[in-house]
Amino acid sequence: MITQRTELGFVAEKIAGEFLEKRGYKILARNYRKPWGEIDIVCEKEGIVVFVEVKANKSAAAGFEPELRADWKKMAKVKRTAEIFLIAKKFNENQEWQLDVVSVSFDKDRGAAQIKHFKNI
Repeated sequence: MITQRTELGFVAEKIAGEFLEKRGYKILARNYRKPWGEIDIVCEKEGIVVFVEVKANKSAAAGFEPELRADWKKMAKVKRTAEIFLIAKKFNENQEWQLDVVSVSFDKDRGAAQIKHFKNI
């Protein structure tokens, strides 16, 4: 069953992927899942593998920015899943990688989205 929240997530991940591609990132995988966690986008730029957590809100509201939901507990799951991804895809053990967060806030009145990219968190 697709809920409004799921649909919002799909749209936000699509927008985040396009945002990253326009900035020179190559998408390697989307929605990489393991029982303990998921990575929304796996991409690469300048030899560094980047694991991206996408967070979204229907509207912008001070104090309720979507990136605030990427807490230490969530990012620990992303980190664990990222380490498994690197092993499963047979990356060199010295492969550089990082965790990023892309925040998407929708502005219904303007029909636009505000995107923020937090690198190497």
